[in-house]
Amino acid sequence: MSDISTQLFLGDSRDVLQELADDSIDLIVTSPPYADRREKTYGGEKPDKYVEWFLPISAELLRVLKPAGSFILNIKERVVKGERHIYVIELILEMRKQGWLWTEEFIWHKKNSYPGKWPNRFRDSWERLLQFNKQRKFNMYQEEVMVPIGDWAEKRLKNLSETDKIRDPSKVGSGFGKNISNWVNRDKVFPTNVLHLATETGNKNHSAVFPQVLPEWFIKLFTQENDWVLDPFMGSGTTIKVAQNLRRNSIGIEIQEHYYETARERIEANQMILMEEKGDYETVEPE
Repeated sequence: MSDISTQLFLGDSRDVLQELADDSIDLIVTSPPYADRREKTYGGEKPDKYVEWFLPISAELLRVLKPAGSFILNIKERVVKGERHIYVIELILEMRKQGWLWTEEFIWHKKNSYPGKWPNRFRDSWERLLQFNKQRKFNMYQEEVMVPIGDWAEKRLKNLSETDKIRDPSKVGSGFGKNISNWVNRDKVFPTNVLHLATETGNKNHSAVFPQVLPEWFIKLFTQENDWVLDPFMGSGTTIKVAQNLRRNSIGIEIQEHYYETARERIEANQMILMEEKGDYETVEPE
């Protein structure tokens, strides 16, 4: 049995990432501090300076990601003086200049978001998860995230028309066709790029915690066992914990000592459980 390695680093991502080898990471999943958020703990980068702050980090991430790897960036716009700031759009454009391909955008719908309103807007119940790649062909294991086909199939697949049985060209000129009969007698289908997930409510050790199912979904989609997962803004360690559970090697970086210690304790406790079950996990931490 091969060991599963979990490496935790206390430090600034801009510095620690320089210690990682080129083309060594299969998947990066992370949620950096949003503009003007978590000011007391992370400094709260201003919207107008956010792109300048993040680009040296994304340059290192581009270097360490394998050619067929993926980068999932959870990020959100901020409202400034009554309108949404465009720092996310600016960041996408600048990352493309660095050499990144912006290949997909997933939406995390927070299905348990509580109500709220402001004079000119309602509460957001979603966040972006941007997918970046180094090349157009990348590793993706779509069958790992298939979902139950749903109630729609009960009626829709009963009386198929002739066009339902062929690849019918799109009538709006999109170039996409369909063959509805492909889904007869199937119990699972591929999901959409909208993820309907509740926010995390059980972990109070960090101000912005991933629900575990969020990194789990992307880790299943883009990696296999023994691949390497990186979270350069580890927080309380949710992504690293999930990577352990799925038998992926992982690296977590956290600049705040309090959160680093919280993550280390969570991950070590999780490791003990896994060692009892399988006996082949190893945590490696730098001095």
